[in-house]
Amino acid sequence: MKELKDLARPNIWNLSPYSSARNEYSGQAAHVFLDANENPYNSPYNRYPDPLQHQLKAMLAKVKGVAADNIFLGNGSDEAIDLTYRCFVRPGIDNVVAIEPTYGMYKVCADINDAEYRPVLLDDGFQVRADKLLAACDNNTKAIWLCSPNNPTGNNLDRSEVEKVLGGFQGIVVIDEAYSDFSAEKPFRLELERHPNMIVLNTMSKAWGNAGIRLGMAFASAGIISLFNKVKYPYNISSLTQRHALEALKDPFQVDKWIRTILLERSRVIDAINLLPNCKQTFPTNANFFLAEMDDAQRVYDYLVSKGIIVRNRTRVTLCANCLRITIGTKSENNELLAALRQYR
Repeated sequence: MKELKDLARPNIWNLSPYSSARNEYSGQAAHVFLDANENPYNSPYNRYPDPLQHQLKAMLAKVKGVAADNIFLGNGSDEAIDLTYRCFVRPGIDNVVAIEPTYGMYKVCADINDAEYRPVLLDDGFQVRADKLLAACDNNTKAIWLCSPNNPTGNNLDRSEVEKVLGGFQGIVVIDEAYSDFSAEKPFRLELERHPNMIVLNTMSKAWGNAGIRLGMAFASAGIISLFNKVKYPYNISSLTQRHALEALKDPFQVDKWIRTILLERSRVIDAINLLPNCKQTFPTNANFFLAEMDDAQRVYDYLVSKGIIVRNRTRVTLCANCLRITIGTKSENNELLAALRQYR
């Protein structure tokens, strides 16, 4: 890996971050707060939240097996995606490389940040080739985007190929593990010490069932986390989100139960859909969703919408022609989907 100073945008490396009122007395006991122009009434919502979410990170460190200094919290994983561009990718000069197909926000953020986006096609089994990714890079490639389990394909990327990318690229490698809780594979966040050029994304939105609180995580070296904290807005995680996340993290065993139930339902739904005459095939998945290739995905999608059932039509996505992406719901929701599809003509 290149030195972090050489990877970061010069203006970001030299940036003097905004110093919030809550940062300036950090580490000191205090009980009278007259520093932030807050209304003294309507406690606790009158106070600004902890800008660095110390209590929440301490609990996440225990649950995720990652030191608190290696954790960044954002408004969904999308904030960490955008910060990667803002910290490392010079607009109009640098580029990024990504697998294709994958999560669409990597490209959206590239476009917003005026960065060239270089997609590299997965093979027919939705697998990555490290040599192809590395061949797409040049001296101005600052980041490579990987997603495992991948969205919309659902499968884990070949770990040995990901390791080759991590070892062969001098810039930042981002591995989005939003769906890793549904996979039996060891998460890359547990290997931060081996890969100082790696950023691993995770979220409370999927297995933890908290999409509504918009809490995403990035796990990386302390140096990368420090850059993210310099650039983020001062109070990016609200008090409400922090409190709700702390409550949710108290019961990880409930999440384990949800995961087991979802995986059982996933097998049942996939088996049932494979029996449908209009289903050509379903693809292997390690996530809480799967891709199903239909004879006419748009027609099936429109039919399901007419029944009040919403799935995702991915037919316009590269390598996903005539594919629907179906998320596993509750047993009753899954039964309603299957009943509708059995009546489809």
